[in-house]
Order: sequence, then structure tokens, then C-alpha cells
Amino acid sequence: MPTYDALLAETVTLTGHGGDLIEGYSARPLDIAPRGGVVVIHHMPGYDKETKEITRRFATEGFNAVCPNLYSREAPGADPDDAAAAARANGGVPDERLLGDVSGAAAYLRGLTNSNSRIGTIGYCSGGRQSFLAACELDLQAAVDCYGAFVTGTPPEGFPLQVEPIGHLTENLRCPLLGLFGAEDQYPSPEAVAELEALLKQHDKPHELHSYEDAGHAFFAVNRPSYRPQAAVDGWSKVLRFFGEHLNADV
Repeated sequence: MPTYDALLAETVTLTGHGGDLIEGYSARPLDIAPRGGVVVIHHMPGYDKETKEITRRFATEGFNAVCPNLYSREAPGADPDDAAAAARANGGVPDERLLGDVSGAAAYLRGLTNSNSRIGTIGYCSGGRQSFLAACELDLQAAVDCYGAFVTGTPPEGFPLQVEPIGHLTENLRCPLLGLFGAEDQYPSPEAVAELEALLKQHDKPHELHSYEDAGHAFFAVNRPSYRPQAAVDGWSKVLRFFGEHLNADV
């Protein structure tokens, strides 16, 4: 008798910061086995088909997953490129609003009938910084930062996002952190990654950081010239092992 294998992927409505109703993309296995959930925080280019594919990937790997559209307010229903441009023109997503939206996404996952109430976040690019921020401020059990700029380090003059470094929050980190970086990246630079690791060690926070040679920013992005298959395959294996240990294991 074959094992039942089915997924549900759909657009959902989440209750975000301030009670705002925002769009989200949910993917989950259709069985009753209890499982952890992953909030996928999209990159600066926005809530696009590639991010939705990542969300479905987590469902195929045995997690419930949801990606909140952080640009729902700036450009509801807009093309992802247009929505991202509108968000950049406003300086990006304010940190307080981000935390409210991720909190709402986590509440959605915990409300699913097959949830084991253990939630992690993963973010790419600007989402990497936001995943770290959420791990310092929210009730999470695991967090992954994929080349998130300006956790440490200061944005250059004229940078489109109005963000501040948040390394000082490391002492508040509430869950284990996995960081995946490219050694050829500029934002974050290897120096910024080293500064982050020093802060994590200083505050005795559970973490593992990995940097890939011959990889720069966005090495996970299969649709961009920056894609590095070897780094991406290894990175995926580390992410799935990490979430398996902290979200789906009996702990």
C-alpha cells in the first residue's frame, strides 16, 4: 500500500501587525501527523514565484510553511517587481511591522490542526536580517539567516532600505540560529559575518554559521546569475537538518 502523499498550497489571509489583514502563501502536507512550521520571509525583490516554490519545498520536506506578503500594504495585488519598487521607495518594511506580520504568520501555523506548535523562520537577503530580528523578539524554536545584510555593519549612504544594524539584540536571541553566507558577498561582508559570530559567542548563543567560497549574495536563487548549485545544495541540506532537529524532532 503506497504512503499517502499530498500537499495543499494556496493563498491565505493572515492577521498581521496592528490587526491588518495581509496576503500569505501557505503550503502543507495533507496528513494528520504533528509537524513543525516554517515562516518563509521573502527577499527584497518580494513575494514572487521563486519564494512560493521555496515555501512548497518545505511542505514536501515535511513541514507546514507560510510566506507572508510583507508588501501587501504598499501594493496589494501588484506584480512582485512593482510591489518591491513601491516598498523600496518607502524605505522598506519597518521592523515593528515586520515583527507583527511574522508573529501573525506564526500564529497561523500554530493554529493548523497538525501543528506541534514549534515554529522556525528562514529569510533571504533583507529577509535574513528580518529572520534574525524575529528570533530575538518572538517565541521561535529555530531561525535561519541566509545572507542577511546589516545584522551587523552599517548600510552605505544612499542605500534604498532605511534599516539599522541590530547586532546589539544578540543578547536577546531566543532560539538556535543557522547562518549561511557567501564568502564573496559585500552585504554582508565576511567581516560583518565575523562580527556576528563574535557577538553570538560573547553571549553564548547556540549557533552555526557557514560561509561558502566562490559564492556571493543570493547563491540560493536558481533564476539568477548568482546561483551556485554546490553551495545551494549543501545549504538546503543544512537547513533541512537544522529544522528537522529543532522543529520536527521529539525535543
